[in-house]
Amino acid sequence: MTNSRDNDAPAAAHRLHVTELPSLTGRELGTSKRIRITQEQVNAFAEATGDHQWIHVDPERAKDGPFGTTIAHGYLTLSLTVPLFWDLLEVDDAAQIINYGLNKVRFPAPVPVGSEVSASARVLAVDDVAGGWQLTVALTFNAEGVDRPVCVAEMIMRYLR
Repeated sequence: MTNSRDNDAPAAAHRLHVTELPSLTGRELGTSKRIRITQEQVNAFAEATGDHQWIHVDPERAKDGPFGTTIAHGYLTLSLTVPLFWDLLEVDDAAQIINYGLNKVRFPAPVPVGSEVSASARVLAVDDVAGGWQLTVALTFNAEGVDRPVCVAEMIMRYLR
């Protein structure tokens, strides 16, 4: 079984077999494609989570707010982890891929609605776990026109054989 990437999705920057995962320790995986953040996405996220704060969902009021526009929820940005990471790494023969968790998540800068977000990744560690490998990956999310990262996190993924 392979990961659940769309069959029409472009190939990832790095494609390898599960047994090759240890070779990634310390490696930069590059920068992902960009995903544009729309007001419709932000509104849908607000509906799903119940977070309707005006800086996210009220474009008229947000024009006079601290950012001059509406901004994406931090957790909406974080939710882009999977599609952006899969743009960087594809493991062909993993029987199962598990999003095991996150460490040290921070949102240093806001994401203005309408901007495009990408992520860069560096593999911090590859640990042997029962039935496969656990990757700890440093992710840095950037948005066009924003000088600082908009999210930094350590993601933990398990690839089982």
